[in-house]
Amino acid sequence: MGRVDGVLLFILLGACALRAGADGSDHRYKEGDHVPLYANKVGPLHNPSETYRYYDLPFCSPDHITEKKEALGEVLNGDRLVNSPYELNFHEDKQSKSLCKKTLLKEDVAKIRDAVSKDYYFQMFYDDLPFWGFIGRIEKEKFDLSENEKYLLFKHIHFDILYNDDRVIEINVLSDPNMSIDITDDKEVDVDFSYSVSWKKTDIAFERRMDKYSRISSMPKHLEVHWFSINNSCVTVLLLTGFLATILMRVLKNDFIRYSRDEESSEDQEETGWKYIHGDVFRFPKHKSLFSAVIGSGTQLLALAVFIFLLALVGVFYPYNRGVFFTALVVIYALTSGIAGYTASNLYLQLEGTNWVRNLLLTGCLFCGPLFLTFCFLNTVAIAYNATAALPIGTIGVILLIWMLVASPLLVLGGVAGKNNKVEFHAPCRTTKYPREIPQLPWYRGTIPQMAMAGFLPFSAIYLELYYIFASVWGHKIYTIYGILFIVFIILIIVTAFITVALTYFQLAAEDHEWWWRSILCGGSTGFFILFYCLYYYHARSDMSGFMQTTFFFGYMACICYGFFLMLGTVGFRASLIFVRHIYHSIKCE
Repeated sequence: MGRVDGVLLFILLGACALRAGADGSDHRYKEGDHVPLYANKVGPLHNPSETYRYYDLPFCSPDHITEKKEALGEVLNGDRLVNSPYELNFHEDKQSKSLCKKTLLKEDVAKIRDAVSKDYYFQMFYDDLPFWGFIGRIEKEKFDLSENEKYLLFKHIHFDILYNDDRVIEINVLSDPNMSIDITDDKEVDVDFSYSVSWKKTDIAFERRMDKYSRISSMPKHLEVHWFSINNSCVTVLLLTGFLATILMRVLKNDFIRYSRDEESSEDQEETGWKYIHGDVFRFPKHKSLFSAVIGSGTQLLALAVFIFLLALVGVFYPYNRGVFFTALVVIYALTSGIAGYTASNLYLQLEGTNWVRNLLLTGCLFCGPLFLTFCFLNTVAIAYNATAALPIGTIGVILLIWMLVASPLLVLGGVAGKNNKVEFHAPCRTTKYPREIPQLPWYRGTIPQMAMAGFLPFSAIYLELYYIFASVWGHKIYTIYGILFIVFIILIIVTAFITVALTYFQLAAEDHEWWWRSILCGGSTGFFILFYCLYYYHARSDMSGFMQTTFFFGYMACICYGFFLMLGTVGFRASLIFVRHIYHSIKCE
C-alpha cells in the first residue's frame, strides 16, 4: 500500500496547491493593485443546498462575465465563481462609489421580493476570503397594527477590509438599511447601486487569517459541550466494557468449567448452550456473494474514514476550503477500491464461493450503485431548479474517468490479489453435514429487537456530536474540532464491536447458530438510528423547506446512513468472528 499512499499524497497536495494558487497570485499587493473579488452564489439562508448563480438575480454585472476556473471539489461544493464589477483596489478607500444605475422591471421586482421573503444571502470571495451579506430585509412599522410588511432591497454595501503590510487579512461587508429601496409593489423601480470601501491596518499575521472562521467552533462554551459529549461516550464505553468484563467473561468462565466437567463425567451427557451447536456455528452463511460484498465495501468505507480523519488532523481541511474535502473523498474512495476487492474476493473464496468475478462486480456496485442512482435523481432536480448544485457535464465526466481508470482497475487488482492469496477458513470445530433446528425463541430475541438494542448504545455515544456535524453540513456553522470528532469515531467503533459481541454470545447461548448475518445487522443498525435522527433534525432542529432541499437532505443522508450500516456492520462481524473463534477454540469439540 506504500505506493498507493504516495500517489494519494501527491494528488491531494496537487489539489491543495491548485486551490491556494487558483488566482495565480502570491497574495501580495502594492497600493492601488487590483485584488480579485469573485461573486459566488445566492440562495435562501435555511436551504444550504438550494443555491443559484449570483447573476440569476438582476444585480449589477460587468460588461464581460468571466467564470473562474475551479477545482473538482469546488464544483462538487456548488461554487460557481464569476468576476464582479466592484473595484476594491488594495489600500484605496472609497465613499459612495456608484456601481451602476438599473431599472428593475415588474418581473425583476417580484423576483427580488420573493428572494427577500426567503432570506436570500449572497456569498463572495475576496483574495480567497469568503464573506456573506443579505440582499434585503422585511420591515414592519412598530406602531402599525396591520399585517402589511415592507420589502426593502439594499442598494448600498460597505466593505470593511483589514490588511497587514502588503496582504489582505480580513474582510467584512455591511449593508446600510438607511440606503434601501422599497420593492413592496409590483412596479418598475430605478435603483442606483453603490458601495464604499475602508481599509484598516491590523497586526494579525497572514498565516492566521483563517483562524477567525475556526474560532467560533472552538469557543469555550462549544468546547464544553463537545467534552461533555466525549465524557458521556466514555461513560458508555466504560459501562459496556465493565459489563463484558464482569458478566460476560464470568459466564464464559463458568461455561468452560461446566463443559470440561461434562467431558470428564460422561460422554453420553446431553450438551446444552453454545457448545451444543459447535457443529453448526461455522456453517457458512446464505448468500455468500452478497455477504462478502458487504464486508468488502464496509472495509473500504472504514479505510476511507480513517484516511479522511488523518488528513483532517494534519490540517488539510481548514475552514471554507471544502473543495479539498470533496476532492479527497473522491480520490481516496477510488484509491481504496483495491481494499474492497481484496477483502471481498478473499472472504468469498474462503466461504467456498465459486463465481468470484460476479462477486467482484457486486462489490463494486454495492455502495456506488445506490449512490449513483441517488445522484442522478438529485442532479436532475438541481437542473430543473437551475441551481448551482447541478454538476456540469465536464465534472461528471471527470468523476466517471476516475471511476473507470482508477477505481475499477484497483478493484480488479485487489480481487485478483485476494484470489491468489486465498487461505482456508480457520474454524476450530468441524461443521456437521446437516444443520440443527433452531429452537423457538422469545420475540425479544428476534432480529429487529436485537438490532434496536445493538444500535441504541453506539448512537447514544455520538448523538450529542451529531447536531454540530449536521449544523455544519446542512447549515452555516463551522466545525473544525476534528480531534474530538476522531475520539468520538473511535468510541463508536469500540462500542459497536462490544455490543455486537455481547449479542452474538446471547444468540449462541440460546442455540441459534445463524449469527453471521445477524452480526452485520446488529453492528450496522446504528445507521438506522442516524436516519431516524435525520427525520428529527429536519423537522425540529432546522428550517429547511422546499422540494429540492428536502430531496437533497434525505437523499444524500440516506446514502451516508447506508455507508454507516456497511462500515459498522463490518466492524460488528469482524469482532464477532474473533470472539466466536476464541470461545470455540477454548473447548474440546467432538
